[in-house]
Amino acid sequence: MSKFYVIATPIGNMRDITFRAIETLKNVDLILCEDTRVTKNLLNKYGINKPTMSYHAQSKLSKTDKIFALLAEGKNLALVSDAGTPGISDPGAMLVSQIKNNPILNVEVIPIPGATALITALSASGLPIHEFTFLGFLPHKKGRETLFKEIAASERTMAFYESPHRILKTLESLEKFCPDKKVCIARELTKIYEEFKTGTPAEVLEYLTKNPVKQKGEFTVLVA
Repeated sequence: MSKFYVIATPIGNMRDITFRAIETLKNVDLILCEDTRVTKNLLNKYGINKPTMSYHAQSKLSKTDKIFALLAEGKNLALVSDAGTPGISDPGAMLVSQIKNNPILNVEVIPIPGATALITALSASGLPIHEFTFLGFLPHKKGRETLFKEIAASERTMAFYESPHRILKTLESLEKFCPDKKVCIARELTKIYEEFKTGTPAEVLEYLTKNPVKQKGEFTVLVA
């Protein structure tokens, strides 16, 4: 039986990787990467010399067919994203589903847990986290207003990812739909400039507007 490992990698600080993840990456036949250049930096740091192949949202069907063929040959593969746990708001989940639903393949899917920005942000946010809903990346247009209304009405903490290009617009929407809720934005997690900023949507928006340099990096946004 072939093995397909879903391996969490660091979200910033390269030391945030498990011994098990390193050992597994050293022993598989091929590593599937969101961006091979990013993964190579991690592999080089830990002396891992294994072939890599790109797999991302724009990968063609022929790439999936090649992955299936390798698994059918008995090869053991690993899937990693650029940062964090594969399948959390990236196409890894679709690939895992295709492998598990393929009636011909005899493959064991094995998760190797580790870092994820969502849980990291929640753990140090100071917001209620006994219950939360994760929304992934918010849609750019269609359904966006509906989601903000859902966030406003929710009694549990709502969490989602946002890009630096849309963070100000998102905070403006939060100010419009739920001005009295508490917002925590987490950026540059595990890196030198790691930062948590908490306040009302208006307060956080004002902080980022006055400090443009703080608008850089990927954001995890929590609303309670």
